[in-house]
Amino acid sequence: MSKTQPAFGGMLRNLIDDGILELRTEPLDALVERRLKQLWEHTPCPRCGNRTIRTWEHSDRVWCRSCQFKPAYTYGTPFSEKDLPAGEVLLAFILYADTLLSINQIAIVLDRAYNTIHTAIRDLEAALERGFPIVWNRLKRPHSGPLQIDESGKVCSGYKGQDPPRPGRARGGSSRTGRTRWQGRHGDQLTLVAACRDELTVIRAKKGIRYEGDLGPVIEEAEDLSQPLGEVWTDGLQAYRWMEYDHRTVVHKERYVSPDGVHINQVECLWSLLHPWLRKFRGLSKQGLEQAAHTFGCVRSLNRIGASLFALIDCFALHRFRSFA
Repeated sequence: MSKTQPAFGGMLRNLIDDGILELRTEPLDALVERRLKQLWEHTPCPRCGNRTIRTWEHSDRVWCRSCQFKPAYTYGTPFSEKDLPAGEVLLAFILYADTLLSINQIAIVLDRAYNTIHTAIRDLEAALERGFPIVWNRLKRPHSGPLQIDESGKVCSGYKGQDPPRPGRARGGSSRTGRTRWQGRHGDQLTLVAACRDELTVIRAKKGIRYEGDLGPVIEEAEDLSQPLGEVWTDGLQAYRWMEYDHRTVVHKERYVSPDGVHINQVECLWSLLHPWLRKFRGLSKQGLEQAAHTFGCVRSLNRIGASLFALIDCFALHRFRSFA
C-alpha cells in the first residue's frame, strides 16, 4: 500500500530536502534560552522562595544557591519535556498561528510526527491563553479609539473527537452512497464574536448572540485589556441594546458608515482574514475552534503592534514567572 500523502506541503518538503530552503532553528533555540534565563534571574526559586537563582551561558540548568535546586531552564514552561528543541517548538507555533499552513503541513516541513507537532502547538496555545493578558498589559499600549464589535454567522465546529463520527443507517443516517456533508447537531454550531480597538483584537467562539452570555463577555475582555473603554460601536443587532456602555450603532440595511462616522469596518474586515485561516484545519472540534479563534486574535494583536519574539515567548512563559509579571 502506498504511503498516504497530504493535499499540500509536499513540494515545500522537496525544497527543504533538496537544500533550496534551509530551516535553521538554532537561532530560535538561543533566543528562547536567553529569554527564559532572564526570567529565571528575576523570579524566586519555586522550591525555597528565595531570589538566589543563577544562570550560566553554556548550561541548560539554572541553580538556586539557597536550596541547590537545579532545574532545566525550560522547567514549568510549555517548552519543557518536549521531543523537540525549544526553537523548533516556537517555529511550529509561528507557522501554525501566522501562516495558512495546517498542522499536518508543518509536520511535513519540520519532518516530525504529526502528534509531536500537534501536542507542542496545543500546549503553547493553552499557555498563550493564560499569558497574553499579562504581556499585553505590560506593553501598556495607549488606546483612544472606539471598540468595534461584530458577530459572524454560525460556524460548524465539526464532528472531530466525537463518537460515532458519522450516523450510520441504523442510527437514522443518510442511505445515499458516497460522502455526505455533516451539518452539525444542536450545540455544535458556534458564533464567532470579535472586538477590535486600535491594535487590539479579541475573538471568541460563542454558542449564540445573547448579550449576557455571549456578546457581553467579549466586550468585558476587551475592556480589561484596553481600559478605559470609551465608546462601543456595533451594528443594529437588538441584543446590543442591553449594554451599559456609551453605545453607538450603524444600521447596515441603510449604510455601512453612519452620517456621524460610526462604522464597524475594522472588525468586518477581520472576517476576511479569519475565515481562510480557519479553513485550513478542514474541521475542528468545538474546543479546538474556541481555542484557535482566540489564538488568531492574540497573534494578530501582537503583529499589529510590531511585538518582538521576546513578547511571544513571554506569553508562553510569564504565567510560570508570576513575580516577574
